[in-house]
Amino acid sequence: EIDSIIHLANIANDPAVDLNPTLSWEINVLACQRLIDKAVRNGVKQFIFASSGSVYGIKEEERVTEDLELLPISTYNKTKMCAERIFLSYKNDINVHCIRPATVCGISPRMRLDVSVNMLTFQALEKAEITIFGGEQTRPNIHIKDMINVYKHFLNNPDIESGQYNAGFENLSILDIANKVKERIDCKLTITDSNDPRSYRQDSTKLLKTGYEPKYGVDYAIDEIIEAYNKNLLSNDEKFYTVKWMKKLNI
Repeated sequence: EIDSIIHLANIANDPAVDLNPTLSWEINVLACQRLIDKAVRNGVKQFIFASSGSVYGIKEEERVTEDLELLPISTYNKTKMCAERIFLSYKNDINVHCIRPATVCGISPRMRLDVSVNMLTFQALEKAEITIFGGEQTRPNIHIKDMINVYKHFLNNPDIESGQYNAGFENLSILDIANKVKERIDCKLTITDSNDPRSYRQDSTKLLKTGYEPKYGVDYAIDEIIEAYNKNLLSNDEKFYTVKWMKKLNI
């Protein structure tokens, strides 16, 4: 008697996957096939998958839409791409919505301090200095509240056509994000070389055409992180860093 499944259970981001690539393939890909097969066999009508905008790899196009070739450059990216293919192979039996979120920002119960907006804002608050590796890399962003609302949107509209849907609304360089933080917090800006070449944008027109409207953004995220920090509601806890937390759990 389950109508819809939202599949969020993955080992997420490149460094975390690299801790144990074999386990990551088992969880992020092999378990996906088992899950959707059980869903179809039990009459589930809709399957929503949290994929990743990083499946595009390095793109020069100004409009990175869902029909572009995928060029994943990390193990994590590859697991997401393969999982999408598995889920969509069942689309004749169940409505499948693969959501490709941008980098998520903002306050959440299990806070992430290892993603760009959150990390740079927290660095400025804690150290009065932001360290940027490179800076020219462009990344799309989405506020966690908008991300949740995307899932709600698909739950409330289960008959939306099966397929992949970008979910990212602000394409900003890492330096642009740092400057937004610096406008609010008096801090030093240090730029060093980067070994991370990933740079991609997202065009979410396909999602917007289904009737979804974003309400939040990067500015909102920076402001709420500052507010939470000033109220002593945000600390530099290990569990807010995925790799540190996984190592502590011996994963």
